[in-house]
Parts: sequence; structure tokens; C-alpha cells
Amino acid sequence: FSSPGHPPMFVPVSFPVLVPVSVFVPIPVPGGFPVPVPVTEQKTALRRKELLKRLGLGMNYNNKLTKGGFLEITTSSIQKKESKTEKDLVHTFMQRLLTIDYTAKHLSVKTEGPIPKSQHTAGKGSFVAFFKKNAKNKENKQIKVHPMDVQMAVFLCADPFLQQIMVTKLSQCQYAVPLLVSNPSTGNIEFPLWTMRQISKSWKTTDTSGRVTSKTLPMYKAQTPMVAFFRIGSISSSKSQLMNRLINEKHNTFFHRDCPGSSRDTDNFSDCVAFCNLHGDSSINETQRKILTEMSSVNVVLLPQLDESDNNMVIVQELFEGSKPLIVVLTDEEDNDDDDDDDEGEDDVCEIRERKYRVSLKGRNQSDVSVALREVIKNCLSEQPVTFSVEKIAEHSEITVDEDNEDCKRGKKSAQGMMRFLKREDPSTVKEKYLPCQGKLWHDWCQKNKDLRLKSETVELEKSEKEEKLKQIRRKQQNHGFSELMGLFVGSLRSLLDTEKMYFLKWTTILLDDFTLETCSVLLQEYHQKWSEVLALKKTDKEKLKTEQLNLEMISNKLNFASFGLEHILREMGQIYEASVSERREDRVKDEDLSYLPELAAELMISGNPMELMDGDAAHVPLVWVSAVLDKVIRKLGDQRVFVLSVLGIQSSGKSTMLNAMFGLQFAVSAGRCTRGAFMQLVKVSEEMKEELKFDYILVVDTEGLRALELAGTDTLHHDNELATFVVGLRNMTLINIFGENLSEMQDTLQIVIQAFMRMKKVRLNPSCVFVHQNVTDVAAGEKMMEGRRRLQENLDEMTKLAAKDEVYDAECFSDIIAFDVQKDVKYFSQLWEGSPPMAPPNPRYSENVQELKRDIVSRASKTNCMKLSH
Repeated sequence: FSSPGHPPMFVPVSFPVLVPVSVFVPIPVPGGFPVPVPVTEQKTALRRKELLKRLGLGMNYNNKLTKGGFLEITTSSIQKKESKTEKDLVHTFMQRLLTIDYTAKHLSVKTEGPIPKSQHTAGKGSFVAFFKKNAKNKENKQIKVHPMDVQMAVFLCADPFLQQIMVTKLSQCQYAVPLLVSNPSTGNIEFPLWTMRQISKSWKTTDTSGRVTSKTLPMYKAQTPMVAFFRIGSISSSKSQLMNRLINEKHNTFFHRDCPGSSRDTDNFSDCVAFCNLHGDSSINETQRKILTEMSSVNVVLLPQLDESDNNMVIVQELFEGSKPLIVVLTDEEDNDDDDDDDEGEDDVCEIRERKYRVSLKGRNQSDVSVALREVIKNCLSEQPVTFSVEKIAEHSEITVDEDNEDCKRGKKSAQGMMRFLKREDPSTVKEKYLPCQGKLWHDWCQKNKDLRLKSETVELEKSEKEEKLKQIRRKQQNHGFSELMGLFVGSLRSLLDTEKMYFLKWTTILLDDFTLETCSVLLQEYHQKWSEVLALKKTDKEKLKTEQLNLEMISNKLNFASFGLEHILREMGQIYEASVSERREDRVKDEDLSYLPELAAELMISGNPMELMDGDAAHVPLVWVSAVLDKVIRKLGDQRVFVLSVLGIQSSGKSTMLNAMFGLQFAVSAGRCTRGAFMQLVKVSEEMKEELKFDYILVVDTEGLRALELAGTDTLHHDNELATFVVGLRNMTLINIFGENLSEMQDTLQIVIQAFMRMKKVRLNPSCVFVHQNVTDVAAGEKMMEGRRRLQENLDEMTKLAAKDEVYDAECFSDIIAFDVQKDVKYFSQLWEGSPPMAPPNPRYSENVQELKRDIVSRASKTNCMKLSH
């Protein structure tokens, strides 16, 4: 609970790149203590229990919340409403957080009704009523719930997988994440390392030669200096607010007394730095303080004043005599210098001894003090400071680590058993060795199968020869069967319990990312550098352009070879299965029956994992495998009604980010080519909404970027045509994603999309589409938007005429091939970031735009004849 002068009940250490973290230290709930519990602790425990009850979480501390409950399509998830009761706060917080809306922390219960009247009624013209104070019953007045209490209550009541999603989203919103949390039941200090495993941070760094390079690392692996902030005793200024000003003047990275409000970002530190905030009085939270001071590079201590008679001066003296830089910030004491009458020239920071500083806040301009403190911290960090990594915290014996639970350890052990085969292997060749069924064999099969289907006039003998070659390829795949790595992976999926299996899949992803990190980082830098050169050559040297495009394609192929993730292992499962069923024989030995493989994949899909629908490397749909998996899904869920939503757009236009923000999903996102092919994921509709919407699931299909500009050759155009035709043909709705307002860059893509819709018209399929313009500078400018819509309509009509010639189809305008209303079917989105990454928070207006589109999609879907999964 919190009110002015009262801290929140759940108090953190929090950590920002910058990597912000918070140490949360709630008072332990009594239970099983051998000595009588102090009255104050009993009161705190009762207040905490009352808080959980008020938030509707009374039953969830032991019966944990899961991600499924927050990812469903519910009435509250598609309607933008302020919380009307305290029980609504949890859902409001989680819905905003999942859609990377940083106003998730701006929580309050909206009270409706008239403004309360004064109890002192006054006659007309009676001025004296202004001086009368309202009599309030302070004893019965309930204190408002603090936003930090909501966050930490949900965190403590969530299962490890929901906690991991929460912390990942907090980091994306540029908020501090929990680092050390005191367990309210046992009083143990817990380190939630598991929750940080999915967070990656990017920043620019300067090497010894002065060259600026980009760096991306998982947060748990980053070696960074750490600046730790503590307070001793009760102080009049907010420590968290001071930290916010140091990191980013316009964004509240840490919770503080007067939280809401944010605007543009300022990146005040040139390299990656961790800022750690120990909430509460550090003189009481001794264990957390000792851990942080041991790991920190710079210590900043806030206290009201320096008083030699204060027992807490022992802490300050210990830090003063240590080797690390110390900054003492006095909140209630002025620095008086009797020898200097000119206060204007007074320094904000005073160096007492080498790397020991003192600063007073009283009577000073807070912004000036922040600037001075920032410079002192930068100076301290420039002298080769001690660095720490998040993983190292787990080595402290005084704390427990969330990864020490048995389910997590079993999942990790199984994943590590698999990874032992990859030790000392080259990521560029490892797929060929351990995933042989999906490499050249699968690519050759796809090409020969396409040739067979396209050349219908092929004579019977030639057709028979091609079919035999297809069978030969399948036999080769059968001979390869399960590699040792695949055998262990499938064996783990079959033997592990559900929770262990979820940990196993997460650990497999984490360890594979770690395995390919270094190779892919180098190749990505080469790729982006070459891409920049190619774009520059387009304007200057057309002859050299072709050579550089080929070089770029070579780097792109190297990057594809080096990429190795969970999706490749699941693809191999699909190819092993397809090869096994290509020649069904009655005399097949029972042990060779691999029908359990699609069942395993179906379980993963139902539990929320994306499933590959179209192989982007081979540009082919493994139809036998996908059909088998969906059959197993139908057996488990029933033949559910689904609304199919797909997305198309150029590379790096924010397609995956938009779908993740819309539905709280976790499709892979990065700057550059990430998604390959097409992936599908099921989003469940809540029971209360099924009857109203007339469908049970939304099948969300994410796709790779169309027409990578730098590889715009014949093969690329053909690949894009196939992808667009396939995705649009899935129906019911396709989102056409356009980045920015420059339609000239979308000309080729528009033609590809229009041709795809034209082909659907020919076979009497009628999907719908919505155009989404992302990164629009001024979405509120009505006249500008009208002009944009007019230009889009003209472009679509022009492209339709061109496409009609290629497709030999009679169409004069875009509305001839698809029902399209330029006023309703074109959406404009604000830019994703408020400023420049890496420290820019997401733009709340972007999240609002995404949710508005989600409401529109669900509304349209309720009026659509949705198909069954079996179709």
C-alpha cells in the first residue's frame, strides 16, 4: 500500500542499456518461525494478504497465474477502458504491458460520479467557506493501491513462464527489472535469473582504434560496470527520481513517488552501464546492500545529512575507506562555504578525497545537480572499472536462484545433453551434419516436385522418371533418419513432464542462440555494411552494383547456414516424418511408425509455440507434415472455427513487432532479416466471447519480408510471388504492412500483392485486406491522411492495370478484384519508438494504434464466415 509518505508494500533491487534493475525487499510473511513474530510483521503480513484480496489475487499466490489467461481474446483485452475497480488493475496492467505500452505503470481506479461537495455549506457570496477544511474519517479511509504493488503482486503470483514474459516486456518498455526479490513467505532473498534469459540489449561501443561498432548480447551475459544506489534512513528527496534524471530525463525507468509522464528519450551514457536501485532503507536490508557493493563499480549513497553520532555512519565509513568510487548525496543538508560569498559559482559536486565525492541537494537546481553527478559517474567509469555479469549473482550463497527448482534443472540438463554434440562445431556446417533431411535433399525434392506440378504436359515416361527421383530422395532421407542430436531432442519431448518440457524448449532456444551468437553477429555486421554499400551504388555506379549484390547474396547465404534455432529442429522432425510416410507399406514394423511426431508438434502448437507453415529456405509448404500436425490439433481441441489473419510487407517493416504487440505473442524480431517463410500461432478466444464472435481461435500467420531491396533479382521476385500468393490464399484477412509514407519503395511489393489477390479472384476466394502505414510522423493531421489515402488509391489502381496484363485478367481498378474502401481499410500508425534506440521507450500512441486495429479486426471477424481447422 502506498500514499504520500508511505512506501509501497512490495519494495524492490531494480536494474537499466542501460540495464536498470530493482531489488525488491518486502517484509517476510510469518509462518513456521520458531520465535514470536513482531506485531509490526504480523500487521504487514495481514496488509499484504488484504492487498492480494483487493487485487483479486487471493487464490493465486499458491495457484499461480499463467500466460494463457492473459493472451486470450476477452472483452477487456479488446476494449480500452480505465480500471473501474481494484480487481481490474491486474488485467489493465498486464494488457498494457503485453502490448509494450509503458503506461502500464500509470494505474489508478477511475471513479465516476459528481465532484464531492464541501460539508461546510456556504450562502451566496460567503467567502469564509474557502477557509474551512473538510472533516475526513482517516481511520476508515482506504489507501490507494500503489502501481509498484500491482506489478510485484502479479510477479509474485505468476508462474516462471509468465514472469519471464513480464520481465522481457518491462525491459522493452525501458523499465527497471527485478534483480533481488525477498520472498514474502520465507523471507529468502531470491534472484530471478530465469526471468532475464530472453532479454537482449544492443548498444554502440568504441574500440581502442576509435571505431564505433554495434554490440548485441543477452542481458545475462553482458559484462558491464554497475552503479549502485542506496539510501540510509529517511530522506526528503526521491532516490529513484534522481536516478531517472541521470539515465533519461523524460522517462521514468524506476518507480518513484510521482510516477506518470514521459516523452522523448536522451541517451546519456555512451556505453552499456547497469544502474541498480536498492529500494527501502539499506541499513535494514544488509544482505542486499553487501551483495551490491561487492559487485558495483561506483556506489552512490543518499542520506539526509552527515551526523557523526548516527550509528549508520559505520556503513558510510566502510564505503569511504573501500577502493571503489563513492558519491555521498545529502538531501537535507546544505554545503556552506564561509570563505565564498558567491554561491553562483559554487560547485555542485565536491571531491573530498580521490574518487570520494559529496554533493548536497538542498537549495540546488536538481537538473544542474543531475548533470554534475552524471559527469562524475562517467569519470569514475572511464578508469577501467570493475565489471559484473548478471549470471555471477547466482554464485552468492546468501540468495536462492529461481533456476534451482527441479523442473528447470531437468529441462536444462536435457538441453545441455543435446548441446554436447555441438561443442567445438562450426555453426555454419552443423545443420548439414545433424539435420541432414532438410538441407540439399529437401531443397532438391522441392524443386523436382515443383517441376512435376508445373509441367502438366510432361509425357508419362518423363513423369514417371521424376516421380522415381522424388522417391529416391525420400529414401535417402529415411536412411539418414534421426541423428544423435535429433534422437535426444525427440526423446526429451516424449519423456519429460509438461512443465519440464516447457523449460527444455526454452533452454534449447537459449543455448542454441548462445552457440550461434558470435558467428551470426560478425556476419550481420558484414551484411549491414554491404547493404549500405549496395544502396549507395544504386544511385552512383550501376555496373559495380551487380557485383556487390552477388557479394551481398553470398553473405546472406552464409548467414542462413549459420542460423540454427528451434525452428530448424522442428523442421527436421517434419522431414523425417514426411520421408517415413512417403512409402506406406503394410509390412512396416511397428517400431518404425512415427505418428507420434505430429502429435508432439501439435502439443507444442496448442501450448503457444509458433509452428512453421512454409519453409522460407526452400520456399515450400511441407503439406504432409502440416496436415498431420493440424489433424492431431483437431483431435485434441476439436474441429475449431478459426479466423486466419496473415501479414505481408517488406523486410524490417515491423510486421512481427505489430503482431506481438497486438496479441502479446513472441514472434522473433530484429533489425534485419529475421522471420523466414511463414509461421502460425493460435490465439484463443475466451468462452464468454465465442458465441458473440462466432469463432474459437485466431490463427495468426507471420511471414518473412517481401523483396529484400538489396537482393531484388529474378529469383527473389519469384520467391516473393509464391509467398504472397500462399499467404493471401490462406484468407480471411491479410494486413499489408507499409513502412513510412514513401509509396515509391512499395511499388513492386504492391504489384506482387495485387497479383496474389487477382489469383484468389480467379479461383473464387475472397479474402480481405487492410493496409497499415507504420512510422507515420503525424497521424493526427486529417488533411495529410486524406492526401495519403488518395495517393494510395491511385497507386493501387495503376498497379492493378499492370498486374492485369501479366495475369491476363480484366480489371481496371483495385476494387474490381477485392472489396476495398480506402477510408476504412487504410490505417496509420505512429512511430514505434519515442526517440532513438537503444534507450528510447516504445511510443504509447503506437500501442493505441495497434489496439484500435485489433478491435477493428475482431469486429470484422465476427461478421465473417470463418472456416474450420480441417479446411
